[in-house]
This record gives sequence, structure tokens and C-alpha cells, in this order.
Amino acid sequence: GIVGVFGYGGGIVGRYADVPAQFPGVEHFHTIRVAQPASKYYSTENLRQLMALWEKHGSGMTNFHGSTGDIILLGTRTENLEPFFWDLTHDMGQDLGGSGSNLRTPANCIGQSRCEWSCYDTEECCHHLTLHYQNEIHRPAFPYKFKF
Repeated sequence: GIVGVFGYGGGIVGRYADVPAQFPGVEHFHTIRVAQPASKYYSTENLRQLMALWEKHGSGMTNFHGSTGDIILLGTRTENLEPFFWDLTHDMGQDLGGSGSNLRTPANCIGQSRCEWSCYDTEECCHHLTLHYQNEIHRPAFPYKFKF
């Protein structure tokens, strides 16, 4: 990509204004994809911490959830990417989602946690797939996207 964080090829969608003089507040307006927890279960504490982090490093605008299932954080400048990434991974213990042109962040239904008729542990499957394909999610190597 045109912009990112050290060691990752995904998770950041770089966006620059073609005419920055006409739009001085958004000449950089990068999007960050944060991997969602299994079945999208969040604690209030986690959401507040994430929103405080985004207010500190970004625009404060979000999109829960994008087509990838990730938490979409809209609008930050290039110089804020590494500090945000450090705080996200070290202070919160969360990771970037996938934004490459191929493998995105795995997502799953709520499965056994809320469905009494569930015949398969979808959360375990999603967790296993995420760990197995973590390198491909963060360092895209294929020519175009594929889905499971």
C-alpha cells in the first residue's frame, strides 16, 4: 500500500486528497481496520478505550462493522499511524484487521454462544483460521481476494 505501519502490509487503507489546498483538513484521511473480537462481543470498557484511542489519534468517526467485519476507523494522518498502532497493540492487546486485496479478517456468526441449535463451534473455527492465516492477513501476497 501507499501507507501503513511497520511490518504490516494490511490493516491501513491509505487515502490522500488530490487537491489538498481545497480540502486542508483532510489532505490525509487514512482508514484503519481493527480486528473484531469473536462473534463481535465487546465489553463497554473495551469500546470506551478504543474510542478514546481513536479520539486521540484520529477523527473520532467510526463504522461498525465494514464489509470485512472489522471495526472501521475513518480519518487519520500519516504521522498518527504508528502511535495509534503501538497503543492498540501494546495497551489494548488488539490487532489490525486485514485490508489487503486478498485475504481479509475472518468473521463468524455467534454460534454456540447464543444459538441453541448450533452444531459447530464457529468461534473456535474462526479463531483457528485467524491464527493460521495471520501472516497472509497482515502481509498480503496474493494477486486478488479470496474468501472461505
